[in-house]
Amino acid sequence: MTSSMMDRKFDSLFDWFDQNRDGHLTHDDLEATATVFSQVAPPEDHANITAIHDAFEQWWQLLLRHSDTDGDGRVSRDEFIAVMKTDVTAPEHFESAVMAIADAILDAFDTDGDGVLSRAEYLRLYGALGVARQHTEEAFTRLDRDGSGTISYEEYRQAIVDFYLSTDPEAPGNYLLGPVDHPA
Repeated sequence: MTSSMMDRKFDSLFDWFDQNRDGHLTHDDLEATATVFSQVAPPEDHANITAIHDAFEQWWQLLLRHSDTDGDGRVSRDEFIAVMKTDVTAPEHFESAVMAIADAILDAFDTDGDGVLSRAEYLRLYGALGVARQHTEEAFTRLDRDGSGTISYEEYRQAIVDFYLSTDPEAPGNYLLGPVDHPA
């Protein structure tokens, strides 16, 4: 994948995390993002709510440690994109910084406990996160790689890997937050 494609994906992720829209990420932004995810989990699901918050805290600490070079407690868009490409997606950090969130999300939003996300569960999750319905519908279809009508644990984890690591611009996981614009 070209660097500009990675930049676009991480740029859209930055916008998603920048909860107060001030152009910088702070601890409050990542905590607010964790809260958004947590609010669509069942309120009694304390274990997964805690796991979501803990994983976002770990991600924040990684961002801070590797990109806040001036020590102001904020991460700019350029710093975020750079640290995503060099540190967050590095094998030694990816599982604990990114996949821990994916696992907690799958556990929290599998409301019937069958180990997969149904179309209704998936649409509810990403709709609550602010992704437009037409994008969630398209993403669900792409992520359901085996055509079973559900997204398995493995399919969801693969979608996360696609979004953060794939070199294929058409990889299904690139559609998690809506289509990534391709260059003209």
